[in-house]
Amino acid sequence: MSNYSEKVLITTGDPNGIGAEVVIKSLNLLGLPPKDIVLVSNSKVLSFYGTLNNNYEILEVDYSSKVQPGTVTADAGDFAFRCLKTACDLKPKFIITAPTSKEAMHLAGHKFNGQTEILEKYLARENQKAEMLFVAGGFKVLLLTRHIALNNVAKNLTQELIIEKVARLQNFFKQKLGQKNPNFALCALNPHAGENGIIGTEEDLTMIPAVNALREKGVNITNPLPADTLFVNGVSSYLKNEKMPYDCYIACYHDQGLIPIKSVASKKTVNMTIGLDVIRTSPCHGTAFDIAGKNLANPESMIEAIKACF
Repeated sequence: MSNYSEKVLITTGDPNGIGAEVVIKSLNLLGLPPKDIVLVSNSKVLSFYGTLNNNYEILEVDYSSKVQPGTVTADAGDFAFRCLKTACDLKPKFIITAPTSKEAMHLAGHKFNGQTEILEKYLARENQKAEMLFVAGGFKVLLLTRHIALNNVAKNLTQELIIEKVARLQNFFKQKLGQKNPNFALCALNPHAGENGIIGTEEDLTMIPAVNALREKGVNITNPLPADTLFVNGVSSYLKNEKMPYDCYIACYHDQGLIPIKSVASKKTVNMTIGLDVIRTSPCHGTAFDIAGKNLANPESMIEAIKACF
């Protein structure tokens, strides 16, 4: 098998979603040299959604089923999983993933909460853990918890989890971005940061002890602060194209972090998996089954995901 260690591998996601379409549109608009890129997909799926202008290598993954835009099927979920698993096995320089359907993958028996968890299972070595970082230029958001029910967030938000995840973020900034002393803003879990225990105790009992431990390790991080105020200032700076107040915002749960960044930069936001040897990027949208096969998908977020690897 060829050496893919210096290649950028792109998976096209669920064949019944917009993944292949946005990949084709993005590559045609960017015009990147074929020598650097390998598509992990299926020629039938790609040709259904368009034509590539350049002769990119296609690593064929079997898909005998009919392409059915907008339909959730086990075969499609299995194909999406096998494409990603193949990309992981090849240990490339970067992996770029188009959107998949969790429901379709679950129907196929692949019980993961998302592609991040699949990447962690097949790429992590020793004590590595995958972290989900969302990036829109200088606006960066790390999620402490990812795809879990909201009523499970508080019990999952332990001191150990906060310390470990922020330490990995610190390592990413130092090792990959060359920033020796990044400054992080920690979002409180509760409104008004718990109001000294009146609204909630997680800030006082869990988050502040974690912050103190991180500061002892040399991490520049705030106490847990009300997320609404934090993001108001951050969003204002982003819209004015000013330097962001913090190098990264650390959100307690999925929507707390993603609503602000997607509200102002939905077409520019890239989902980046960090903490593993291979960095993965993806657009911040989903499979968009409602417009799949209609040639309506906007490729801007996928373009940003690809550009982040070059």
